[in-house]
Amino acid sequence: MTTPDPEATPSTNSAPLASFLGGWARAQARHAADPGSSPVSPEEADTLAAASAPSADAGDAEALSQDDLDIIEDHVIEAADPRDFVDDDAGPQYEDEDFDEDAPAAEGNRGDDTGITPVSPPDANEQTGFFDAADPTPLPEAESATAHTSTDAAAGPDAAGDVVVDDPEADLPPLDSFTDRFTDRELTWLDFNQRVLEQAEDQDLQLLERAWFTAIFSSNLDEFYMVRVAGLMRRIKAGITPVRASGLDAHQVVAAITERTKELMARQAALFQDDIRPKLAEHNIEILDWEQLEPEQAEKITRYFRHQIFPVLTPLAVDPSHPFPYISGLSLNLAVLLRNPRSGKEHFARVKVPQSLPRLITVPGRELDPKNKQAGTAFIPIEIVIARHLDHLFPGMDILEHHLFRVTRNENLEVEEDDAENLLTAMEKELERRRFGASVRLEVEDTISPFVRRYLVRALNLHDDDVFELPAPLDLTSLNQLHDLDLPELKYPRFVPVTAAGLAPQESSTPGDIFAAMREHDVLLHHPYDSFSTSVQEFVSQAAADPKVLAIKQTLYRTSGDSPIVDALIEAAEAGKQVVAIVEIKARFDEENNISWARKLERAGVHVVYGMVGLKTHCKLLLVVRQESDGLRRYCHVGTGNYHPKTARGYEDLGLLTCDRDVAQDLTTLFNQLSGYAPRARFRRLLVAPRTVRDGLIERIEREIANKRAGKPAWIRIKVNSIIDEACIDALYRASRAGVDVDIVVRGICGLRAGVPGLSDNIRVRSILGRYLEHSRIYAFCNDGETDLFIGSADLMHRNLDRRVEALVRITDPVMIAQLEWLVTHAASDAVSSWWLEPDGSWTRHTHDAEGNRLEDIQTTLMTRARSRLRSGH
Repeated sequence: MTTPDPEATPSTNSAPLASFLGGWARAQARHAADPGSSPVSPEEADTLAAASAPSADAGDAEALSQDDLDIIEDHVIEAADPRDFVDDDAGPQYEDEDFDEDAPAAEGNRGDDTGITPVSPPDANEQTGFFDAADPTPLPEAESATAHTSTDAAAGPDAAGDVVVDDPEADLPPLDSFTDRFTDRELTWLDFNQRVLEQAEDQDLQLLERAWFTAIFSSNLDEFYMVRVAGLMRRIKAGITPVRASGLDAHQVVAAITERTKELMARQAALFQDDIRPKLAEHNIEILDWEQLEPEQAEKITRYFRHQIFPVLTPLAVDPSHPFPYISGLSLNLAVLLRNPRSGKEHFARVKVPQSLPRLITVPGRELDPKNKQAGTAFIPIEIVIARHLDHLFPGMDILEHHLFRVTRNENLEVEEDDAENLLTAMEKELERRRFGASVRLEVEDTISPFVRRYLVRALNLHDDDVFELPAPLDLTSLNQLHDLDLPELKYPRFVPVTAAGLAPQESSTPGDIFAAMREHDVLLHHPYDSFSTSVQEFVSQAAADPKVLAIKQTLYRTSGDSPIVDALIEAAEAGKQVVAIVEIKARFDEENNISWARKLERAGVHVVYGMVGLKTHCKLLLVVRQESDGLRRYCHVGTGNYHPKTARGYEDLGLLTCDRDVAQDLTTLFNQLSGYAPRARFRRLLVAPRTVRDGLIERIEREIANKRAGKPAWIRIKVNSIIDEACIDALYRASRAGVDVDIVVRGICGLRAGVPGLSDNIRVRSILGRYLEHSRIYAFCNDGETDLFIGSADLMHRNLDRRVEALVRITDPVMIAQLEWLVTHAASDAVSSWWLEPDGSWTRHTHDAEGNRLEDIQTTLMTRARSRLRSGH
């Protein structure tokens, strides 16, 4: 790969101005959305833009002309501003007999639809405005008053007859006095990845699964550095290092990340070298060095090198006529130090390990025999083969030394949406820039010489602290190749998902009628225990083939180009159906894939909408409109996971299949907002970010506080991927201080502290990692015995609540509520194997009870339940 020629880019100052305009517009939009934040001056925006813009030697895109700049200055497209969509008059809904009209406000409520209905029937639960700050159906005024204020009154009946208890919070120090109540986002992410590493260290797991978790730890860390650490370094370079909610600034966070990451990577390397690799060898799965090969094996691999590897390699020398080559992110490379025997001069060269070839080459004669798997197999890393044959690449030169190294670069896209007339085109251009991001981490073999180490650090514009010295082999994501081996005895027992209860009376090779099942009752899906292919995928396929279906509308955040869902949408469009796909092309690291199959959809006649400027469309929604004998009927799916058949087999997610009129009208309204303009909108059973998810959840937390103070039952149970939003965390702290029991199950980031006296005594936080990636989101509130429960796509993070279109749907079926309430309650219990968040912020793994018995693996329990349902036919 050659470096771009800086002279090929016209010399102009237009690019900084374009970047400044985009940065200032986005910053002002954020300030408009959060008036409490500090406004951004043009000077600050200029600093941000300078830090965001790639350098000229990093492959700048073609600069804008002065005419383009004039147009931009006159016609800046503003990022989505929630206030633009607020209207005091929410406006009429689509009034048609096939679409439910406004429901009257329930007696005792003000009728401005905050979504909390302690006394209202479900059909009165409406919500005003997609981007409206108001949340549906407010608390009754008496409850609302107590929800936000403390009382010193003695216990006794109030005017309404409810018992009012002493306020437990009255004698506690102010909440703000706990200055360390928020854990830093980046450091708590490292806690999560440490839990992944602890899975790899678990001696009770099958060996190839332990290797798989080792690979996941590495790939997680790669993405963390490419996005989060790179962003922090960019801010430091720009001089923007404000103190974060955790009390740390960017310098302190990066220093803590570096120290902690080096400890974890050293721990991972020791785990592989001293534990996993020897145990693999015990099962005749060996990773060999060149010296361990038999002569005949070495000869065959040399022939393989000459015919398959050598033609692909491109050695790049570094000298006055050959500048230091560009090193692509995450590629493996050999740094080679050479000497010319005639002149005696030393030279440096780089050889890139080709990513198009397998990282681990099967040793001839040691292939895995399907008939005798006990004989095992053997591999040799490709970099060892290349290093052994460097004389083929540099004939006549003396090979003095060679060392493997790997660079991680900033790969976080910065698309100036405000300046982009066509978001898709802007994304395609930015993808070209991604590969030229600044270096943020250098991994080298621990045998590297000081000279070559210093040379690489200087050439890549890094610091010594950015270097990670590790024993070979580098990049243990290659262990995924071992996990692909057909050795079932070294993996989790095979599990085949079953058809969801309610979709078919019994398991059959012939799929049932999804529409008939949905007309009969709502269906709760729990993947991967319930099959994705016989539920959601079959739903889309049947809709595409059904001549009665008039329209299909779907959000697509992540999927695959060869997905049956994409094929079904194309089939539907070609059959003349109205098909709309809301495609989020900004889904991180899936941008190229999404652009590719989105183009394919467009060519087939699908109406493709590329999300909204300023917001990512992250909600998981599917709407099918069908002509039936009694009129139009709408069939809906609201989920917590992506429409991706492959990940659906490994991600734990929930989904609701329903043709409920309220949900149908909500999805119709939301799709109209995503594809057009519909600011005057109302919702019945949805909470929709960026305006009403946070407010809706916090009001429900405040209701539990009010109920607790009134002597009523109160609890909160939440299951999420991440929780970092300070407003939500403080609300949960207030609930704990009021005596409300709070159970939280979180897979990843957790900025909340649990069990801290006076702050979070009543908060219990658990984390579950296992065979499947816990991905569903559940929000459950006691609501004085009438459980108020939501599922959906939103985590409690700033990006989900402020910068994404998210949707939570309220579950109304009592049986489903009981199932979901049990799921989160049991997951948080002491009977289940999990990690516990301690008051000091550390995580402790609990796998055995006090008697030494293994605790329950909840994923195994759910698989067993699914199998038993299959056997019983229910």
